[in-house]
Amino acid sequence: MADTMQFDLVSPERRLASVQAREVRIPGADGDLTAMPDHSPLITTLRPGILTVISAEGTSDYAVTGGFAEISASGASVLAERAMAKADVTVAEMDALIADATAEAAEAAAEGKDAANKTVADLQALKVALGL
Repeated sequence: MADTMQFDLVSPERRLASVQAREVRIPGADGDLTAMPDHSPLITTLRPGILTVISAEGTSDYAVTGGFAEISASGASVLAERAMAKADVTVAEMDALIADATAEAAEAAAEGKDAANKTVADLQALKVALGL
């Protein structure tokens, strides 16, 4: 059994992490899960929450709102709708993101209303998960 696996965390803006990880704790839509080397293949959607990466360099936490995780025996990749290093997130930043999303939801056309409201709910849930 391998001691580490390749882990990549990517958002639409940039790649946040690419490391050899011992384990990755993922906020899956159906519950939290931990991916480790030699994990059975799995694809899951994400819920808003904290994604934790444990590697030889230490532990890194990231705030994610949604997306997908693909896990295999040799690694895991997370494609997040929105992701940021937990240490970089402030109350003011979260409040600004929620305010912007709320304004967009108020102006959204009927066919985009549900998606816009989901974005607001995702950001509010993430703020709670961050303890802000």
